[in-house]
Amino acid sequence: MVEPVKSVFRMTLLMTIYVLSTWAGTVDNAEAQVNPDINILCSPTAVEIDVAPGDTRIGTTYCDASNPTLYVEKVNIQITSAGLTYSAPGSITVASQDTATFEVVVRGDDQMTEGSRQVTISARVDQANGAPCATCTSQVTNVMVVVKQFALLRVQAEEPFRQLRPKIDYTFEFKVYNDGNNRDQFIIGVENREDLEDDGFQISLPETTTWVDSKAPPETMRVMMRTPKKQGWSDQYYNLQFCAVSDHSLRSNVLFPIMQCQSVTIYIRGVYLPGFMLIPSLLMLGLAAAIVGRRSVSREDLEGTNPLFQDPLL
Repeated sequence: MVEPVKSVFRMTLLMTIYVLSTWAGTVDNAEAQVNPDINILCSPTAVEIDVAPGDTRIGTTYCDASNPTLYVEKVNIQITSAGLTYSAPGSITVASQDTATFEVVVRGDDQMTEGSRQVTISARVDQANGAPCATCTSQVTNVMVVVKQFALLRVQAEEPFRQLRPKIDYTFEFKVYNDGNNRDQFIIGVENREDLEDDGFQISLPETTTWVDSKAPPETMRVMMRTPKKQGWSDQYYNLQFCAVSDHSLRSNVLFPIMQCQSVTIYIRGVYLPGFMLIPSLLMLGLAAAIVGRRSVSREDLEGTNPLFQDPLL
């Protein structure tokens, strides 16, 4: 008798739990129908865009709009892009207890300044089952757009060509421009320094690095040199290769660091020894005197005034 009573009690308890859970679901559904709502979540939350010349300058995030209610909802989408151009749907329709995914694409300006910008994405239920929702509020999420730094530089030689004598000191000046989108450090050097020193040049650089602000006036860098001491007749042409490389590109582990070189042609005149030049000079002077004397004799002979050619009987 006791066992059947326990079985009936268990069945009654299970039925009671089931009925209560059904009532709870009904209450939740009723509350959802009364309060239209939308949830929004975007990924990635940090979008990087490249803005160097030739880059697409585009970044994309994907947003999920989830509808936890029993309504079919029309959702309005608003974007605050912090000065970036963007592309996104103006509205989407989300079925009951469903999720709709949409894209938000942002685009930066060509070579825009490096930095971070916050893009705000908001979603608000405009209609629930076709009825306007005047009390619905916006659900907001933020995405950080990171404009990446890029390196770009120019090098200008003040004197692309220079004629110099042997064994003199001279300073060449070069201008380094930062055409990148952020402050950058540039490492400078003479690419063919060893070759020039093997030819007898002495080279020193007062500075080997310099910081230049983006789009700022250039920094002037100097290469000091002493030309080689050479004797003889020959003239020589040499080439000085001045180079600057972006430190940012080196730290970014790019395949090819951003570097630019500028060349200067150096013409070194040969040294003509005074003793060696004296003999040809004397020969030329003697030849000129002989020619002048010959012309004088011929003129006197023709005029009959030269005593050497007069008749002794006259």
